[in-house]
Amino acid sequence: MCLAIPGKIQSIESMYEGLVRMAKVSFGGIIKQASLEMVPDAQIGDYVLVHVGVAITKVDEEEAAKTFEYLKEIGEIDELIEHCQVDRY
Repeated sequence: MCLAIPGKIQSIESMYEGLVRMAKVSFGGIIKQASLEMVPDAQIGDYVLVHVGVAITKVDEEEAAKTFEYLKEIGEIDELIEHCQVDRY
């Protein structure tokens, strides 16, 4: 099962002649790519919840940290990052 994982936007680029915004998002040091189409106001430094390679909402840093820590505690974070996201960098 794929859950939404909190991560911090490291960089943003436009693709396909400016039609699609993609971000490199850090999940505890692991960087993956995510679409920003559902959160068009997201900026570098924002925290977002990412589900199957798509940022679905912005969250504050404290909430992101709590959620990420909980997922690590229950042993789910590595599997979620490996199987529920797009390309690994």
